[in-house]
Amino acid sequence: MRVLVSLLVTAALVFAIYHYYFKQMPTTDEGTATTQAISLTGVRSDLLQIAQAERGYIAMNGHCATLNELVSGNSLAMSRSERDGYSYSLECSGGDFTVTARHAPAPAGSPIRYPNLAMDATMQVREVN
Repeated sequence: MRVLVSLLVTAALVFAIYHYYFKQMPTTDEGTATTQAISLTGVRSDLLQIAQAERGYIAMNGHCATLNELVSGNSLAMSRSERDGYSYSLECSGGDFTVTARHAPAPAGSPIRYPNLAMDATMQVREVN
């Protein structure tokens, strides 16, 4: 009987730890749906790819290029300038640049929000308005 009770206590303890662990899993961004995690990861990856191409272009040519110039010059292997409702833009000034991913706002009353993300020469993704 003791074996059965200890087995049940152990199973309950393992279940509690398992349940607590998955309740504490982080989301990608505050206020976003868990189903957006894949899209937001892809957007961050695209921003990194665009920023790396822009840094390389600046190093080779001494000035910024537009997003279309990066694609047409084969510095950037992206065939489209959008992903899952996010559109990308690139703003340059001399050797400084900012790559921005913007999404249209969610419908009024929707619990989901679409964060606008940006990356600059520091290669850090941040949320912008």
